[in-house]
Amino acid sequence: MQKSYKTACRLTLLALACATGAAAVRAGDAPYAVQAGDVLQVSVWKEADLQAEVLVRPDGGISFPLAGEIAAAGHSIEDIRSQIDQRLRKYIPDPVVTVALKAIGGNRIYVLGKVNKPGDFPLGRPLDVMQALSLAGGATPYADLNDIQILRREGDKQVAIVFSYGDVERGRRLTQNVLLQSGDTVVVP
Repeated sequence: MQKSYKTACRLTLLALACATGAAAVRAGDAPYAVQAGDVLQVSVWKEADLQAEVLVRPDGGISFPLAGEIAAAGHSIEDIRSQIDQRLRKYIPDPVVTVALKAIGGNRIYVLGKVNKPGDFPLGRPLDVMQALSLAGGATPYADLNDIQILRREGDKQVAIVFSYGDVERGRRLTQNVLLQSGDTVVVP
């Protein structure tokens, strides 16, 4: 009886932590930032020749007929649509431009080490460390869950963020369950 009560309390605290994190994510939603490797579907209404799938190049740019070269990486879909619209106005009066994200190829996070399914995962929505570990199938029995590190590039430097699974599991130090950024690597020793 005592053991099932403790388990129920842990699960309740973990659910509360996840719900609190989800509420914080909803409160701070930002538009998706396009990255190199993403594929965009661009079309102009009533202009059959101005419809194309466009790959965001490694340099972050895209090319579109009549609009030319446009910097896309780091910008929202609406920013890109607006840029194309403005450039097409020289040739087409009041163009109706649509830009849609067809495939996420650039925003990715990586989970490696002692997890059941290591690899890279798309970052199509805000994702925290606990969710990334879940995507990777959880930790193996021999993982050191209290020494997990998140490796993040900040300009030319790489920083390590410490993550203690045990603390978060118990509902303590929840601030360490950070939202991951594109390119982050979660290392489970």
